[in-house]
Amino acid sequence: MSAHAVAACRATDTPLVVFTRPPWTRKPGDRWIEVATMDDALTALGPQPKTVFLTQGRLQLAVFARAPRHRYVVRVIDRPAAIDALRHCKLILARGPFSLADELQLMKRERIEVLVTKNSGGSATYAKIEAARALGIEVVVVRRPAAPEAETLYDLDAVLAWIRAHRRAP
Repeated sequence: MSAHAVAACRATDTPLVVFTRPPWTRKPGDRWIEVATMDDALTALGPQPKTVFLTQGRLQLAVFARAPRHRYVVRVIDRPAAIDALRHCKLILARGPFSLADELQLMKRERIEVLVTKNSGGSATYAKIEAARALGIEVVVVRRPAAPEAETLYDLDAVLAWIRAHRRAP
C-alpha cells in the first residue's frame, strides 16, 4: 500500500505524509534482538529447539515452517492459511487489547522462551512486551520497513498542521 501511495503522489506531484503510531522503544530489562525481516527473525531463534510465541501476524507465518525444531504458539485474529505448515503449533484466535495479567499467564502456561513480534507501536498489544520483560523472555522485534518518501508524524495535531501547510490554494 505504501508503495502505491508514494507512486500516486509522485505521479500527481502531491505531498505525502505518514501518520502512524510511534514505535516501541527498548526499556531497561528488555531482552530485545532487533531484526529487519521475518527471515532474520527466524535466524535469530537459533539452532536449539525453543517454545516461540508468534504475534507478528498471519501473512509471514510460513517463514517459520523452515524451523520445525521449535514449538510455536501462534496468536492471530483469523485462522491463517499457512498454519498447517507449522508442525508443532498451538493456534490461539484472539483480538487485543490484552492485559498484562493475561499475557503473563499465557507466557507462563505455555512456557514461552522467545516472543517474535513486529514493532507495531501503540498500547493495544504492548502488554506482551511488558510481560516478556517481567519474565526475562527474549523478544525478537522486527523493525518497521523503511519509511516511504514522506515525512512520518505520530501526532494528529502535527498531521493537521502539516496538511494546512501543504494544502494547495483552491
